Amino acid sequence: VNVKKGQFLAPSDIRNVIDKIVSTGNQQILLTERGVSFGYNNLVSDMRSLVAMREAGYPVVFDATHSLQLPGGLGHASGGERKYIGPLARAAVAAGIDVLFMEVHEDPDRALSDGPNSLRLSDFETLLRTVKEIDALVKAAI
Repeated sequence: VNVKKGQFLAPSDIRNVIDKIVSTGNQQILLTERGVSFGYNNLVSDMRSLVAMREAGYPVVFDATHSLQLPGGLGHASGGERKYIGPLARAAVAAGIDVLFMEVHEDPDRALSDGPNSLRLSDFETLLRTVKEIDALVKAAI
């Protein structure tokens, strides 16, 4: 089960969600961080939440693209801040996540959904190479 932590939920409160899932007999759980509401139309990523969620003992996923979404930020649709995908992805990998999730599109400005917060396909390979290097350094240091 991939649990997407509510954007209103404190990282420590994920324990209650885990307990409910485990009570059904399921131990296969992924915990996904995708930002927290900060005022209206804004999500922010707190790297401390990745560490706190990791302490629950299950793999942590960082959603680098939905974490920088601006819900309703365009008035008629959600916006996003694509320029922060790389910095947030690198920071999350450095914080020790297990999985990195990203929306990737050939032409995000023409995407039917999540365009403003999607990574351009042409930027994907470079970012992937960089985060793999960071991941190797972090795992070697643990």
